Amino acid sequence: MSIGLLPVTGIPLPFVSQGGSAMLTNYIAIGVVLSISARRQKSLYGG
Repeated sequence: MSIGLLPVTGIPLPFVSQGGSAMLTNYIAIGVVLSISARRQKSLYGG
């Protein structure tokens, strides 16, 4: 912190700062989005 690259104040971490159930819900939502994206790309390129 003394060299001034990062702010001294705390920055809330994504997913962790909301609590356990919100983190689990967010991870499930990200998994669904990634799964849809992977299936869509697979069908586009003749998989």
